[in-house]
Amino acid sequence: MNDAASAAQRRQLRQELRANRRALPAAQRIAAADSLARHLLELAFAPRSGYVAGYWAMDGEIGLHAWQLRLPRECVYCLPVLCEDQRLRFAPWRPGDDLVSNRYGIPEPDVSASSLLDPAQMALVVMPLVGFDSHGNRLGMGGGWYDRSFAFRHEAPAPPFLVGAAFALQQIEAMPAQSWDVRLDAVCTESDRFDFASLAP
Repeated sequence: MNDAASAAQRRQLRQELRANRRALPAAQRIAAADSLARHLLELAFAPRSGYVAGYWAMDGEIGLHAWQLRLPRECVYCLPVLCEDQRLRFAPWRPGDDLVSNRYGIPEPDVSASSLLDPAQMALVVMPLVGFDSHGNRLGMGGGWYDRSFAFRHEAPAPPFLVGAAFALQQIEAMPAQSWDVRLDAVCTESDRFDFASLAP
């Protein structure tokens, strides 16, 4: 399959998977977020302290609020901030802290650039995804933000550990990975936990 065909296939797959997750009823979403939190906390490498990053759920993404509330007291919850260099930085955030919408309309902490944290400072990063396969490959929205920000993981081991959060219906057949794709260490859904660390070459 050539690059153009592969890109078209990914666009179609994104549309289908996004529609599927948006169609889930509210009660199912709430229950799923609660089960997801349990699976995230049960990860073998779940940190007991340090910076942990989540995301602000949009477009039907599975929510992280239950996980945030159950984090160990010594963990500092952070949200991503889009920066001009096309990479993510992170900022601590608690409910009630100021937020501002970024270029995509996603809320992010309203803080000064000097207070932002680098990706490498995170102990764990839970990231949204559109789809995932059984090899730890992640299909995102296509902007490349997470792949650029965590490209150093191609050469360096965790931390930060990179974990995808999704509904079970977002699991897909094996998809070809691009050279710039950063593989996940694990994926957690409302019904299961997938550890890909043992698949590392």
